[in-house]
Amino acid sequence: MKILLNKSKIAIIGLGYVGLPLAVEFGKKYSVVGFDVNSKRIEQLKNGFDSTLEVESSELKKSELLNFTDSTDDIAKCNIFVVTVPTPIDQNKCPDLTALKKASEMIGKVLKEGDVVIYESTVYPGCTEEECTPILEKYSGLQHLNVKNMHQVNAGFYIGYSPERINPGDKLHRLTNIKKVTSGSTPESAEFIDNLYSSVVIAGTHKASSIKVAEAAKVIENTQRDVNIALINELAILFNKLGIDTQQVLEAAETKWNFLPFSPGLVGGHCIGVDPYYLTHKAQSIGYTPEIILAGRRLNDNMGSHIVSQLLDSMNEKKIKVDGSRVLVMGLAFKENCPDIRNTRVIDIIKELARLNVTVDVHDPWVNIDEAKNEYGIELIEKPKSGMYDAVIIAVSHLQFADLGSEAIKKYGKKTHILYDVKYLLKPNESDLRL
Repeated sequence: MKILLNKSKIAIIGLGYVGLPLAVEFGKKYSVVGFDVNSKRIEQLKNGFDSTLEVESSELKKSELLNFTDSTDDIAKCNIFVVTVPTPIDQNKCPDLTALKKASEMIGKVLKEGDVVIYESTVYPGCTEEECTPILEKYSGLQHLNVKNMHQVNAGFYIGYSPERINPGDKLHRLTNIKKVTSGSTPESAEFIDNLYSSVVIAGTHKASSIKVAEAAKVIENTQRDVNIALINELAILFNKLGIDTQQVLEAAETKWNFLPFSPGLVGGHCIGVDPYYLTHKAQSIGYTPEIILAGRRLNDNMGSHIVSQLLDSMNEKKIKVDGSRVLVMGLAFKENCPDIRNTRVIDIIKELARLNVTVDVHDPWVNIDEAKNEYGIELIEKPKSGMYDAVIIAVSHLQFADLGSEAIKKYGKKTHILYDVKYLLKPNESDLRL
């Protein structure tokens, strides 16, 4: 390879939860251009503000090697391109590769001989080489170098895949202390890419034998979690019917050394609720229909309806009229202590209640008001009023809700109301319902 590690000029394409921390870390050692199509996002980053709350203002302003831009002209001089754009699912729960393909097209137009393109976005096994690489070749006029043609092709570029492992809102597990899986299209490029990431990831790297292996490793990490949570969700439904407290069962079972500690709940977000569909899409394309994976997905996707069903039963028992009632949902983010609302399954509860002519107020101190409005059409309330609600649902275990405590939360309810603690935030005797 022609690129020397100390001559690396890196372009990070996509500055969300994954791309920005990566740009900041690489920017401590290399010349980095952080690119995003969102001009407002670029302006905020230049002013030292990260709306995802993943990177501190001081970190954004510290590096003189890191620059932010929304102009493709500014990435033309780079020789390494790292793609960290979103790969969601569409309404039919099929992979949506729109952003990935557009990023590949943009890079292809500036790609030069010997350059390296690394994908971090979650994809199904084979996607990098089957979908992205042909686009790079088409727009660059170059051929990608792999183990089959590396000795025959003179003018070409390299590709690699290094799956992201960012956990939004997690201040303990960060980019530098999470082991990184790497891969490349040739042994030489794989070594270079591995060395590149090793230079910033303290926890070290694992060099996969191929790009497909690295892609597959990524999707099964979250598919495994999804299936395990689905099992616990099903057990929670069963134990509820048996009149047994699920949390107490789990606490007892966890005393065994090899019991895996999973909790029931809503499964959303950019990974666990999405990645299994990428794997099942690929499986079905080759004629295999997964059973366990899809069963887990169906169960987890239906948890919002189950929660509403439980709530309605409890309201009926207390003679609280459902039609025309008012319910407070505490939390909209897909997980605790972060503003991320991508694929949040709290929306399932809100929609189901609205369908039943229930007025739903949503309160989340972490979530951006404009983002909630634009993404889901929800007008967040700044502070709930006392004595207003027929039911209160703790849907996300934010620290602010824990600090309030059960007595303060109960004051939001009317004299007769239901308090549903979906997240086990309170003690067993402090709520009317638990998942």
